[in-house]
Amino acid sequence: MGRSLTYSQKLALGFGLVVLVALAVAAVAVAALREVVARKDQVIDVAALRMVHAERLHADSARKAADTRAYLMSGDRRYLAATEADRAHFLATMDQLSREVQTPEGAALLKEVGRIEVIHNRAVDAILSQPVTRESMPRLAARTEDEVRPLRTQLDQAVDAFVAREQQLLDEGRAESTEIARSASREVLILSGLGVLLAAGIAAFLARTLARQISTAARHVQTSSAELQAAAGQQATGAKEQATAMAEITTTITELLATSRQIAESAKRVAGIAAETAAAAAAGDQTVQRSQDSVGTIRRQVDLIVNHMLELGRKSQQIGSILEIIDELSEQTNILAINATIEAAGAGESGKRFAVVAEEIRKLADRVGGSTKDIRALIDEVRSAVNTTVMATESGSKAVESGARQFTEVTAAFGQIARLVTTTTDAAREIELSTKQQTSAVEQVNAAIASVAQATREAEASSGQALETASLLANMSTDLARLVQSRNAA
Repeated sequence: MGRSLTYSQKLALGFGLVVLVALAVAAVAVAALREVVARKDQVIDVAALRMVHAERLHADSARKAADTRAYLMSGDRRYLAATEADRAHFLATMDQLSREVQTPEGAALLKEVGRIEVIHNRAVDAILSQPVTRESMPRLAARTEDEVRPLRTQLDQAVDAFVAREQQLLDEGRAESTEIARSASREVLILSGLGVLLAAGIAAFLARTLARQISTAARHVQTSSAELQAAAGQQATGAKEQATAMAEITTTITELLATSRQIAESAKRVAGIAAETAAAAAAGDQTVQRSQDSVGTIRRQVDLIVNHMLELGRKSQQIGSILEIIDELSEQTNILAINATIEAAGAGESGKRFAVVAEEIRKLADRVGGSTKDIRALIDEVRSAVNTTVMATESGSKAVESGARQFTEVTAAFGQIARLVTTTTDAAREIELSTKQQTSAVEQVNAAIASVAQATREAEASSGQALETASLLANMSTDLARLVQSRNAA
């Protein structure tokens, strides 16, 4: 079956096999890329969001404690309502986390947070149930320090343990997705290597097969030519029939001369087209290089944005620390104001003006505490926005890196195309020169054939063997032509 295929058909068969392997590699690469993207989306959309919700527990607990202290210091019922709202928000966050948690360890830690929260709320309710007066404020404050603050510390520790567990899960998810990406890369590289080996094997097989067939045909032609030369040597004189045959050969040589000239013109046109293609490939290579430089600029800008956002997060943490100090100053100022009010009340009539000043200081401390709470809420929102922006910019940075790698591959492909086109141009020029030389040789053969035609008229030797040998030579020449020509050209 291999002998019945033409040269172009065998090349087409080899190219088809290489294309099938390339499609298989592309399919595996696409599947692996989808798996990696799915893993990354799960880490970003699920684990990271759960971490944000876990961090909200700290903010809810801090707001609840601040509103409780404000109520105990001022007796304003608005702070009591704010405390209840903070509790509801804390419980809503707990409920949402209970639906999102995915491991038994996380569920146990979240359950521990809920248990301590219940105990903490009971202790706070026991203090809030007492009437808040100026005389009872120091006692309630001391009771808060003794009974509520230890429970608040336990609650913060439990929340920290849950946050640490979720951070561990997030890190494990990132590591797993990274390992999947590496495994996918290894699979694609292995399949690409197998494809290259298969292509090399197909090329070697076709080269050996064609070389063997052409060599066999060439040997047959050489043998037949030797027999024809021996038979021609025996022909001392020619015959009229052989003279007629030589005339036909002359006509064939003339047609071959015209065909050689056409081939030379076609080779020249091919060389020109190849040169234009090389110029177009070079221009495409430059365009891709400029695009690659633009992608590099975008990647640097994304990295700069990430650094700025991280710096903003650190600044917000510093502001939070400063607010803690302001909050403590406000609390101490309020306590001093209360003590001053008590001392002024004990001083009698002469301490009334001092009591007015102490009351104004206490109101100012209350306003400072409320402003601190508002600023802390804004800082929490800024932190959440910074975290979301950092994750989004990291995803964008990875997408830019992937695009940069693809531009590098395209640049390499353009370079290979330019080299192949240069090789094609050189081959076309060589064909053109060879065809011109062949044309000159054919013209010389044509002149020699004319002389031989005159000599063949005197041939008298046997022409039967020469005809038989010439027929065999024609058949071998046809077989050789079928190996290097397509079926349409044949």
